[in-house]
Amino acid sequence: MSHIYAYKFRLYPSKEQEDKLLETLEICRHVYNYFLSEINNSKEYISYYKMCKRLTQLKKEKTELKKVYAKVLQLVLYQLHSNLKALAKLKKNGKKVGRLRYKGKWFKSFIYNQSGFKIIKTGKRLDRLYLSKIGEIPIRINREIEGKIKQIIVKRYRSGKWFALVCIEKEKETKPKTGKAIGIDVGIKHFLTDSEERQIENPRFYEKTLERIKIEQRKLSRKKKGSKNYEKQRKKLAGCYEKLRNQRDDFLHKLSRFYVDNYDVICVENLTIKNMVKNHKLAKSILDASWGKFLQMLSYKAERAGKIVKKVNPRGTSKGLTYKNKLRDYISACRILLREWGSPDSLPERKPLLRTISCKDIVSGQVFSMKQEAP
Repeated sequence: MSHIYAYKFRLYPSKEQEDKLLETLEICRHVYNYFLSEINNSKEYISYYKMCKRLTQLKKEKTELKKVYAKVLQLVLYQLHSNLKALAKLKKNGKKVGRLRYKGKWFKSFIYNQSGFKIIKTGKRLDRLYLSKIGEIPIRINREIEGKIKQIIVKRYRSGKWFALVCIEKEKETKPKTGKAIGIDVGIKHFLTDSEERQIENPRFYEKTLERIKIEQRKLSRKKKGSKNYEKQRKKLAGCYEKLRNQRDDFLHKLSRFYVDNYDVICVENLTIKNMVKNHKLAKSILDASWGKFLQMLSYKAERAGKIVKKVNPRGTSKGLTYKNKLRDYISACRILLREWGSPDSLPERKPLLRTISCKDIVSGQVFSMKQEAP
């Protein structure tokens, strides 16, 4: 069974190439808004095929559309069609929905599907990505691409950096079975505690970056909106947020990869984070920890590797345990495991020797895979 995977590589366009990329984004945005306006003003249903037919006529009227590769514009229409279908489905399910919004300056990506692109190996630090109607753009490919390339998404971030998301199709790779199961209890004091006596330090990336964000935000507020200095400072601030996101994603990817590689069954709590953040005293800490993203990464990586993530009811996992109890999180993790694989009221037979693992050890890959025995 084949799966779709995506590799993310940095692009280094020249000034002339960046102008072409920005022009492509702007034309895609105008096409999206034009057809959304047509749909909103029409009393009849306009299908995807009718939109494509109309696009062909529109190219004769507006010659600037020919500056963009044909399939890129077709995929803009497909994106609009998919958004409308998703909106209709939500409405059918009883959700209160409005209308699609017109795309403003936040339109940030376009897609080359099946054709119009080629990766050219140079044997140097930077390879070349050929995009039809744009040219050959230097690209930093830091890992081997395995599988058939299906499409390439070109994306511009708020920091001004350009990236190419190379989507490939390859067979599902199942990891070797370990015959082990583990329970995980996430928290705020420690990011998580597992049933094999590990406590992972909460990195608190947002808390550590907050002071720098405040400084850059104050500098931005002093600039004249629309000026070159304002744009320069805006990119600096966006760079701070981007670094924060990259640090957090790196930590979560490596931690989730460790558990998927070393365990066949991973038991976690089925948390409703949307309701938990209604507690305004803990909301910032919960969102900074990114439990939802961690559990999402754990789930899709386990599915691809042929492993299992079991979500258990969190009710009563810490019953009878006070916050002063140092073993509270460990016992909760054991209960989470035993709810799926044994008696829910069973407790660990011995006092464990808990080991706190720093977030730096996670990032550097120094996570212990074996259970530490008590002396």
